[in-house]
Amino acid sequence: MFKWFKKKQDYFAHSTAVVDKGASVAPGCKIWHFSHIMNGAVLGQGCNIGQNVVVSPDVVLGKNCKVQNNVSIYTGVTCGDDVFLGPSCVFTNVTNPRSAVNRKSEYKKTHVGNGASIGANATIVCGHNIGEYAFIGAGAVVIEDIPPYALVVGNPSRQIGWMSRMGAKLEFVQSKAADRQNDECGKQPVVQGQESEKLSGKEEKLLGKEEEVEAICPLSGERYILRGGRVELVK
Repeated sequence: MFKWFKKKQDYFAHSTAVVDKGASVAPGCKIWHFSHIMNGAVLGQGCNIGQNVVVSPDVVLGKNCKVQNNVSIYTGVTCGDDVFLGPSCVFTNVTNPRSAVNRKSEYKKTHVGNGASIGANATIVCGHNIGEYAFIGAGAVVIEDIPPYALVVGNPSRQIGWMSRMGAKLEFVQSKAADRQNDECGKQPVVQGQESEKLSGKEEKLLGKEEEVEAICPLSGERYILRGGRVELVK
């Protein structure tokens, strides 16, 4: 029945895949055509590795990570749980490569937080971390740390909003707590009639540094607060 697969412990690898002896692959992983899991790499439980993927030595993938086709994950990269790496996205580990100069001792680290998504053909320049549940748009070039839940696009990447854990864009409005504070201080609240005014991505980022605004995920009903320029899930 599984003639196209060879079973190794509690995971499956396609017959064309190569898993080095020193690699650690947890139960439930699937490794597809022409992929290479190198010595010292660690794959958490339930990871799915697409075709033509390289996972280099000392790379760590958490549980349930999904790596799409044609992704090379180089030494220095670590990923939390439930990370999505889109087709042909790119990691680096040296900022000034030269073929004639050995810089293996200069590898810079990049961490991708739990639940983050990196879109197809995006590039993550090494030494910059991706916050949990951040969303990197297709083709973006990341040259700085990305905060949790941030939505970024473009080259170089720029933030245009915030995303929920479910992958829905968050629309922030001024919270009731901030309205009360404004009333007490004699400030005009951000309200028109019975509806709170929605804020643009730029306004959200700026307003969140001074006041508190909130959003509800349309898919899950979860509530998020933006304050101090950071988004937090209200539990």
